[in-house]
Amino acid sequence: MSRHCTAGSSVRGFGPLTGIGDEAAPGTDGQLAALRRLGWNAIELRTVDGTALADLSPAAFGTLARRLADEGVTVTAVASRIGNWSRPVTGDLGQDLAELDVLAERCATLGCRLVRIMSYPNDGLAETEWADRVLARTAVLADRAERAGLVLVHENCAGWAGNRADRALRLLRAANSPALRLLFDTGNGVPYGYRAPDMLRDLAPYVVHVHIKDAVRTPDGVTAYTLPGEGEAGVVECLELLAAHGYTGALSLEPHLAVRPHEGLARAGEDAADLFVRAGQALAGLLDAGQPVTGPLDGPV
Repeated sequence: MSRHCTAGSSVRGFGPLTGIGDEAAPGTDGQLAALRRLGWNAIELRTVDGTALADLSPAAFGTLARRLADEGVTVTAVASRIGNWSRPVTGDLGQDLAELDVLAERCATLGCRLVRIMSYPNDGLAETEWADRVLARTAVLADRAERAGLVLVHENCAGWAGNRADRALRLLRAANSPALRLLFDTGNGVPYGYRAPDMLRDLAPYVVHVHIKDAVRTPDGVTAYTLPGEGEAGVVECLELLAAHGYTGALSLEPHLAVRPHEGLARAGEDAADLFVRAGQALAGLLDAGQPVTGPLDGPV
């Protein structure tokens, strides 16, 4: 890739290096301290002190926003719970719309447009009804996001379109909105049973945000998360594909080494921060060691 860290916070061609702060520490102090150790000045927000961004009190959110501004830290994206592993497709859509409305106000304050969503786990419905409900809900959400000046970024994670490129593309076609694009997580293929670079070849033109993680499958079938580049997810191949498609967005670290919300794992403290920093250093090392990407790629462009 011939890419090198500049000022420790961004990579030529790609956008800033960033990370989901609560994977380093629960509170703002710890999250910002981890970023400073890496020399990064951008963050992706999910929770603060265990509270989701949309659920922070107005006072707590105001304190957070002022702190980020004072420290010169920009917010690249917010990771919402909309359609995620905790909200099956039979749940109340109003809950997601309400969260989106709160995040629209908060993103305006933070100067951030990207909101991570997923596409609703099934809850015993027939495949066709599951699909119909997901497509309808996502279109409603995208319409509201567009009017709020936001872009929803669907992640290849939990939900109807999470592990299949054809479904993710169908989701985009059905919504037909500039307010719906894709977030690609390099490490989710390992737990969900697909090869991430293969999926990315089809999705790359629509990817506007990237999560970086890596993992292996142990002999007993359990997913074990690793530093970026040390697992089986194909992180380097994904980065090369993104570069070849002209991706210029952020690379956001979500290492899952100490914190995995969907599993209830939260190892707070120095251990989590150290693991986060080691993962960030590993990512920077991969980018520094990359080779030029040349020639056309397969898949739509």
